[in-house]
Amino acid sequence: MSFAGHLWTLRGFARRRRIEAAPPGGSPWSTELTDPVVGRVRLSGRLEHRGPEVVVVVHGLGGCVDTGYVRWAERAVLAAGMTCLALNVRGADRSGEDYFHAALTDDIAAALASPELAGYERVFVLGYSLGGHLALRYATEEPDPRLGAVAAVCPPLDLAACCQHIDRPAAVLYRRYMLARLAEIYAAVAARREVPVPVAEARRIRSQRDFDDRIVAPRHGFAGVDDYYARASVGPRLDRLACPALVVAAPGDPMVPAASLRPFLDRAPRGVDARWIVGGHVGFPLDADLGEPAAPGLESQVVSWLRRAHGFGREWC
Repeated sequence: MSFAGHLWTLRGFARRRRIEAAPPGGSPWSTELTDPVVGRVRLSGRLEHRGPEVVVVVHGLGGCVDTGYVRWAERAVLAAGMTCLALNVRGADRSGEDYFHAALTDDIAAALASPELAGYERVFVLGYSLGGHLALRYATEEPDPRLGAVAAVCPPLDLAACCQHIDRPAAVLYRRYMLARLAEIYAAVAARREVPVPVAEARRIRSQRDFDDRIVAPRHGFAGVDDYYARASVGPRLDRLACPALVVAAPGDPMVPAASLRPFLDRAPRGVDARWIVGGHVGFPLDADLGEPAAPGLESQVVSWLRRAHGFGREWC
């Protein structure tokens, strides 16, 4: 990890703050699913129709559809003449319905099965950070047959390694930022139903591992944090992908270390296109280029890749 990685991460954050202040386009969207533990769960998001193909954009841990990188992705999808659904995974809208984990792909499946998306002939999923992990995981679990390709930007492929990295003293600012947002989501759930840990105690948690062990694992039936990380991590499952997958990573990412990705990407299974480019955690140069026949910029390049990749099947790469 380098100083440049921090710089690109902070630049990306500042750039996103500008677009977050602008009124979003699209229309409110929602659907429901039934969870075997908590029952009815409502999902929300933002939908804008453009063409016969739809891209579902999934935010990262603690984010939501109003996070800046989601807004940038929406712009790129719509500019390409495709429909876009920006999806809040459960709890991200602070509604108190529930909270998700890194392999809970039911929300993506429910979104694609919703009446508003049922008529689309081709679907794609683009995820950022932990949303990228979800996108990849979904593509390994008998996904919707319309799924043409998925893309993951800065995904943590090894949850245990990434947690150990983010819990270092040097990452305290990133960790505090994430835990504060997770505590917001958790407090909203606690206001509606029983939760594993009192809210005041949850707010005092200072490590991601502790949060996952005491809050995420009990809710979702894992024996503990190590069981959660081992069973949920998508890295060892990449050979099960049912469609082409793009993974965009930055060697200097301060939150998802390159060393945690290389065991899975340096000898990636067929169908996985791994691209290492200059940047930080979901923060990249405005002229980022993946060699795609589209305008420069990460989002435009990724959308172009998705559209081209689906026609070549799983062994495209």
